[in-house]
Amino acid sequence: MKKIAWIIGLILIVVLAGFFWYKYLFVFGEGVKAGSLNYFVKKGVIFKTYEGRVVQEGFQSPTAGGLQSNEFRFSVVDASVAEELERSSGKHVELRYKEYNGILPWRGTSNFVVTEVLTINDAGKTDSSALPYDQ
Repeated sequence: MKKIAWIIGLILIVVLAGFFWYKYLFVFGEGVKAGSLNYFVKKGVIFKTYEGRVVQEGFQSPTAGGLQSNEFRFSVVDASVAEELERSSGKHVELRYKEYNGILPWRGTSNFVVTEVLTINDAGKTDSSALPYDQ
């Protein structure tokens, strides 16, 4: 009977560890999103985490006839990425991210964790090489 209890306990520990890994550590998706960086802050009561929001071009509507801004809310773990984003408010950014199934308090308040800043461009500036040249 003691041996069966050990086996059941071991199976239970393996199942719980597998669930924890799948829920909080398994990378569900990876990708790139681009848009205008609306805000980027460091906040929290116990765990201070970096949180931000990118407003993407266009609109999406969850219901027919309604309009809603297309926002991408994210968290940042890496301090060097956070430092780069802190200087980029209001600019057009392209971000590489990982999507997790669950939220860990020390990782942020979003399932999306930005791992890299690919590009940062001024939002209002146009490339002057595309303009016609008068002679």
